[in-house]
Amino acid sequence: MSDSGKPFRLVVNRNTHSSPITGVYLVTDQDDDLVERVSTALKGGVSALQYRAKGKERCHCLSEAAELKRLCRDFGVAFIVNDDMLLAKVLEADGVHLGQDDGSVAQARALLGPDSIIGKSTHDLREALEAEAEGADYIGFGSMYPTTSKSVSHLPGTTGLMEIRDRIRLPIVAIGGITPANACRVVDAGADALAVISSVLSSPRPDVAVTELKLLFNRRRPLPRGAVLTVAGSDSGGGAGIQADIKTITLLGSYAASVLTALTAQNTRGVSSIHGLPPSFVMDQLDSVLADIPIDVIKTGMLHTPAIVSALAERLGERTTLLPLVIDPVMIAKGGAALMEREAAQTFLEQLMPLAYLLTPNIPETERLLGRTIQNEAETEQAARDLHALGAANVLIKGGHMGGRLSTDILFDGRECHHFSVERVFTSNTHGTGCTYASAIAAFLAQGEPLRTAVERAKQFITAAIQLARPLGRGHSPVNHFAAAQQTAAHPLS
Repeated sequence: MSDSGKPFRLVVNRNTHSSPITGVYLVTDQDDDLVERVSTALKGGVSALQYRAKGKERCHCLSEAAELKRLCRDFGVAFIVNDDMLLAKVLEADGVHLGQDDGSVAQARALLGPDSIIGKSTHDLREALEAEAEGADYIGFGSMYPTTSKSVSHLPGTTGLMEIRDRIRLPIVAIGGITPANACRVVDAGADALAVISSVLSSPRPDVAVTELKLLFNRRRPLPRGAVLTVAGSDSGGGAGIQADIKTITLLGSYAASVLTALTAQNTRGVSSIHGLPPSFVMDQLDSVLADIPIDVIKTGMLHTPAIVSALAERLGERTTLLPLVIDPVMIAKGGAALMEREAAQTFLEQLMPLAYLLTPNIPETERLLGRTIQNEAETEQAARDLHALGAANVLIKGGHMGGRLSTDILFDGRECHHFSVERVFTSNTHGTGCTYASAIAAFLAQGEPLRTAVERAKQFITAAIQLARPLGRGHSPVNHFAAAQQTAAHPLS
């Protein structure tokens, strides 16, 4: 509903050429529990929903589509009917998407009204230009890749998309076989939106799947690219905590906002005192930032007390749309001081961890969370799976505390484990490594990198920051953020 209480309806503003056809364009499947799965997916940031009623009885279509339309209104999402102009008229949908043999754009416009959103499927430049000349509001173009959802006779792929991109002024929805593994190539080829079905609706976490795809479009933004909000404690020595987060995010090319949870009096030798901030003030900071600044990723560090952990979990859980949350479960400072109260660990496990997009514990933190010791890579892999089972969508366990020639981090993405190994650097200049690593991952995610690439690039960055660190102070010296950012920019991953 709108603020006035009147029913909300999306329209195309033809004067400014704005369009709701951007980002993730979700197409429904024919499986059970569709409304529930779509409802979850909408929380991830879907921009348009296309209802496909293939093979369904009319009465079922009307009731199912009415519920989906209501959800779309609640989320401010365009509701499009596939192929069937009459069904779109009965449902008072925002528009209709037509195949090549489903009638003309003019017919659809006459039936549905001048403000309706009309899309048309196309397979080559000729069909795309014809749809544009007919007055379509957007085109579907594909197939990008082979797909099992329908018979594919045209496969222009990303090459075909690049060939038409500069010739077509309309938004282009890339269609066919798009998955998280190939979506970057489609975005880079010029798609304004990604039409997806199973990669979202068959996912155990449809909201997370949508958010991952949505973030990929940030890769085309100008610098600073994407915004990261860090919720963490202050390090007066400047090597870790919120200071390290802001340095990392800024140097890597994203915008950094911050919420302070605690003040620490510390230097390279350790923490001498901690002043925790009232949870109400922590939430005031969070609300102020989120009410104004378009944040793409939230990264958390030192949360300190059970009250802050609980308040943060409650506030983020109340959001209607998902913000990916990178959690660095900071518990113990480099010098040994406890940075999370003992009671906060259980609150963290029960309330905050289920909201995590990515959890990034080191070995001691993993042992504390799971209540057992970890001595090798096989046990680390199992620990990552166990933390995933406790609610985190993805888990990255850092192997810096393990022995051996290589330092290996293990990422479990809910399906398989991925290893990230580098030569171990034997040095005491490691103050702020965990904060810096997690912030780098958050920044790369905000810039439109998929998770594995974000971890790989962040691993490159933190390794350089350790290698290039210089002695500073009389304890554990901080890593070298500035030099690492320069080296990473000069030698990006191929």
